[in-house]
Amino acid sequence: MRAQFPKEQTEEGEFKRQPDAFRGWVTADGSSGYPAASGRYHLYVSWACPWAHRTIIVRKLKRLDGVIGITAVDPIRDERGWAFGTGPGGSVDPVNGFRFLSEAYTATDPSYSGRVTVPVLWDTVTNRIVSNSDDDLMRMFNSAFNRFTDSTLDLYPEDLREEIDRLNAFVYEHVNDGVYQAGFATSQRAYERAVARLFDALDGLEARLSTRRYLFGSRIVESDWRLFVTLIRFDVVYHGHFKCNIRRIVDYLNLFGYLRDLYQHEGIADTVNFDHIKRHYYVTHDDINPTRIVPVGPVPGPGVATRARAPSQLAPRSHRHRSVLAYFGFSGILVPMSLAVTSRTLEDPPTRDHGSRRIKLPREGEYRIERSTVHGERAESRDVAVMAWNTGRCPGSPS
Repeated sequence: MRAQFPKEQTEEGEFKRQPDAFRGWVTADGSSGYPAASGRYHLYVSWACPWAHRTIIVRKLKRLDGVIGITAVDPIRDERGWAFGTGPGGSVDPVNGFRFLSEAYTATDPSYSGRVTVPVLWDTVTNRIVSNSDDDLMRMFNSAFNRFTDSTLDLYPEDLREEIDRLNAFVYEHVNDGVYQAGFATSQRAYERAVARLFDALDGLEARLSTRRYLFGSRIVESDWRLFVTLIRFDVVYHGHFKCNIRRIVDYLNLFGYLRDLYQHEGIADTVNFDHIKRHYYVTHDDINPTRIVPVGPVPGPGVATRARAPSQLAPRSHRHRSVLAYFGFSGILVPMSLAVTSRTLEDPPTRDHGSRRIKLPREGEYRIERSTVHGERAESRDVAVMAWNTGRCPGSPS
């Protein structure tokens, strides 16, 4: 079987991702040689890429839209790498006029021979790449540009840093990169091992979220967004395209509720482009999908409940991807759950049985939630009830 990236494939058929090549750092005081400044830096991304998506989210949440420019590449990547274009959601490069992102790499290091990846933070003063590490860029955007924004959000609070780092490492190895280890495996043994690790991790995260709203309780931290970018792509591409098909995220009561909760935070819908996501994976990975046919689904089934943002709050989407939004419960007009309300501060409101669904009725106009009882008697709704523990080996889950 032909490997997607032969230089990153072991003899045993396992995918081993290349390290980030550029690790410069923007600092508030400029001691790194890259001082934080408004308008100096430009972010090159792909709407399809989960690693780039993390940086897009932090830039949005920290309200750095007017501080750091952004340009998206075309979702279809060929042997020449990421390209700038005028297709839907893509654009020409307004900073350097590059036709391909590889030009930024060779402008920074003429001898560069590795794979060209997104995201990339470009410095318009030194005319070079500062960093192509999404991990580092999330941290820079979180704090280095604070004097240029009115946002006081801190996604990497000092009191949780050790725990965040530990959970990040677990989620990266087993989930974020785990789906790629399964999808890019070129042997049955490598694939099965990767899938087993992935679903062990998802089961552990499902258990962790059974008694807390977010990964670290009531606070959203960077770990939540690092996990979100994989969950939002899971049922759409990883379940089928990467053969991660033991379960879907919609089959996990807590993970699915958690995913929808995060999606409905202000500005997040604008960062999710299902059209780019589906076209990138299904068309670009022609070794996995030789026909390059892009599936029209997933579509909601009878066991999937809905809870949605108003259409005015959603970023424009093409008609053929409305079914994906509906699948996740992001269509129609329902009153969103108040983000100040948690399951641990409310008594259960009255309920009505509607066949396979249990609908929680509004209390004082604060929220309306519909949730499938897909797990039978094990649990009802993660938003209003404390869940029973599941088995899992995720850090912080019960033994």
